[in-house]
Amino acid sequence: AGAASRRMYRKEKSIQLKNSSAALYNNLSVLRLPGRQLSFSAVHGPSLNVVSAAADGLGFSHRQLQAKEGGMAVSTSVLTQAAWCVLPSRVLLVLTSQKGIQMYESDGSIMVYWHALDVTEHPPAQAVFARGIAAAGGRFICVGTSSGLVLVFDIPAKGTNITVSEVLEHHRDAITDIAAELGQAPDGAGDLVTADDAGTLCVWSTGEEFTLLSKILAFGCTCSSVKLWNGVVAAGYGNGQIRLYEAATGLLRVEVNAHARWIYALDLAPQTGKLLSGAEDSFVHVWKLSRNPDTDDVEIEHCHAECVTDTQVCGARFCDPEGNSFAVTGYDLSEIFRYSQA
Repeated sequence: AGAASRRMYRKEKSIQLKNSSAALYNNLSVLRLPGRQLSFSAVHGPSLNVVSAAADGLGFSHRQLQAKEGGMAVSTSVLTQAAWCVLPSRVLLVLTSQKGIQMYESDGSIMVYWHALDVTEHPPAQAVFARGIAAAGGRFICVGTSSGLVLVFDIPAKGTNITVSEVLEHHRDAITDIAAELGQAPDGAGDLVTADDAGTLCVWSTGEEFTLLSKILAFGCTCSSVKLWNGVVAAGYGNGQIRLYEAATGLLRVEVNAHARWIYALDLAPQTGKLLSGAEDSFVHVWKLSRNPDTDDVEIEHCHAECVTDTQVCGARFCDPEGNSFAVTGYDLSEIFRYSQA
């Protein structure tokens, strides 16, 4: 109880968006730019709001990207997610929609790649969309689909010669989220995790060919958001629970009743093991993950609770690798709230 009463973070000046945020999982992405600048993006219907903020918090620039189909704007297509994928050689902004996958240069100025979803693979009455985006293994970007496939794109160091190098076929339900290892994976622990609507998790080892290492079975609850850190899988669920698993074995280590309602977002600060969770219950929590050096047990400690009044939180992201600041957005909210360590 002592930890919960400490006020670790205080609210900063918020950032206005051109449109409100949609109620989508993980609907906030943050990119750190040189000179302490930050870019934020959140999806609203067929468009993506991108806001870049100067280090002093005063100057802002706005850009809007539209869901497209093969270069033509199609009003009917709704975006499902957007995320910056940081690879060693380049940064791409990836958008997923009901029509396909768009990849842009990081500032959204140039589309470098478009991948149309194959509608014929789906049953007629089923919704078709892509969702779940992560950079992986140094040169890949993985994107999930509503049929449970994970597309692995091989990204060249520059240019537009992007190819689908592999399709991972171990999920039967729509992919919800994908995450790559953010710390140092222990030997044999894998470096990528994929999650689906049924709550099944798959842990992979990336490379020329991706290998399935462990499959964590569903327990009747959607896994909406997932992260991977030092061989620990952190998963957020529709019942408000956070579960921590061993990536190497799939063993459940910790179960926390973190929120009263559906979790919509998780994020992890790689340098400190801080975990951020945001949910429909208007709360954002900061936790600290660690491994006990004596027993190797996975441990979690509650550090901070923030109530975003009357807001169904749908996006929450740390703004730095230490987890000293974070940003939050919510359904129907036309701004991004920022918090930094007091």
